[in-house]
Amino acid sequence: MKIDLHTHVKISKKSEFSPDYFTTMLKEARDAGLNAIALTEHFNTQNFLDVYSYLDRHYAYIEDYYEVEGIKIFPGMEVDVKEVGHILIISNRQSIVQMFNKLQSHLEEENFISLAALIDLADSYHAVKIGGHPFRPSTPLTQHDPGQLKRLDALDLNGKDLYSIGIEENSESVYWLADKLDIPVVAGSDTHQFLQYGSVYNHLETDCSTITELKTAIQNRQYSVQISPDLHLRVRSATLAKKLLKQLLAKKEAIK
Repeated sequence: MKIDLHTHVKISKKSEFSPDYFTTMLKEARDAGLNAIALTEHFNTQNFLDVYSYLDRHYAYIEDYYEVEGIKIFPGMEVDVKEVGHILIISNRQSIVQMFNKLQSHLEEENFISLAALIDLADSYHAVKIGGHPFRPSTPLTQHDPGQLKRLDALDLNGKDLYSIGIEENSESVYWLADKLDIPVVAGSDTHQFLQYGSVYNHLETDCSTITELKTAIQNRQYSVQISPDLHLRVRSATLAKKLLKQLLAKKEAIK
């Protein structure tokens, strides 16, 4: 199974959820060779639950995933923590919605939840916990207590950071920290625009349909991380397209 563990289906936090854009994204994910994604939309994006309401109305939910355009979608969210950093939480539909509801008082920067409290919350729901882009200058994870970071299931080798920091430099840093913590490294494209799909992904040895199966495969390192030889082209193209789309959306809102 080829799965991307860090994806978004909205162009930005401030944009509304668009069913047409969502459908296009999933078709392109399939065309990029993916079988599955973790949908880790920002927990403080505008109208977060609109995504899951739409999925519930239009697609089958089987075991712990939605079946959409030939792609398995595992529910998730990307959560900011108060000490700075982003954590990807992946679980079943009910657990993600319940965790989101419990985070309602932590949506603003001045009230972000602590890393320890977030991990406690995720552990109470049996979720996969991934440290997002740990060496991104704006949201690093290196300042955190190693004892708390060890509680994560993996670190994120992030497509956007491989592009902006450099494949060799970022890979060395992420794998160094993961080795120090004795946790795995998994790939996430950080896609907001479909051209970025396929830049990095995980090739699992088995096909997973439940969070337990996915968590076990990660913990047992039953996968390989794949970095596309055209990663820079994919991410740069997606970045430029995303910028243009955001400008067009801003103009559309201004006209209204």
